[in-house]
Amino acid sequence: MKAPRVTLDQWRTLQAVVDHGGFAQAAEALHRSQSSVSYTVARMQDQLGVPLLRIDGRKAVLTEAGGVLLRRSRQLVKQASQLEDLAHHMEQGWEAEVRLVVDAAYPSARLVRALTAFMPQSRGCRVRLREEVLSGVEEVLLEGVADLAITGFSIPGYLGAELSDVEFVAVAHPEHSLHRLNRELSFQDLESHMQVVIRDSGRQQPRDVGWLGAE
Repeated sequence: MKAPRVTLDQWRTLQAVVDHGGFAQAAEALHRSQSSVSYTVARMQDQLGVPLLRIDGRKAVLTEAGGVLLRRSRQLVKQASQLEDLAHHMEQGWEAEVRLVVDAAYPSARLVRALTAFMPQSRGCRVRLREEVLSGVEEVLLEGVADLAITGFSIPGYLGAELSDVEFVAVAHPEHSLHRLNRELSFQDLESHMQVVIRDSGRQQPRDVGWLGAE
């Protein structure tokens, strides 16, 4: 990949000229001499081979090509600043990435709300999300593939905090024979019918609990 000829400082200088309305104003905002700002932009245009500004009276105005490049450069400068901020937060001990494994039974809406609330406070920290079922959550955590886990079971060696209760509801088609019993259903009623169940994703010691124990 060819190394870029234009530096971030040059893009910042061009942005200042446009945002502050001229070379003199940009020089004042950047605490530099006007000749330094003018040279930086002129050098930039030579490197790119494209005119970025034209002088209209006493004001520097963007050319069409300059407008397109300026819009792209704002995102570039913003990303560079975010990268520096991330490095600063990492230096302070803030994690660059948190790996979270969640049991598939945990309500997605609650998880999305939590991640949305975390975003403004994340300081660039990325959350890598993985979904498992039953003992699969424990296996991923114990293998060191995840840092945090949301599961319905206590995991030996880890401190947990209760988040919420999750209610499981058995459902069937309105015309299913179970609905025609016209009484409260028992476990035996359900056990004798076909069930669609998400199996345990663990490989070491998968659990057969609840509906998984039915044939």
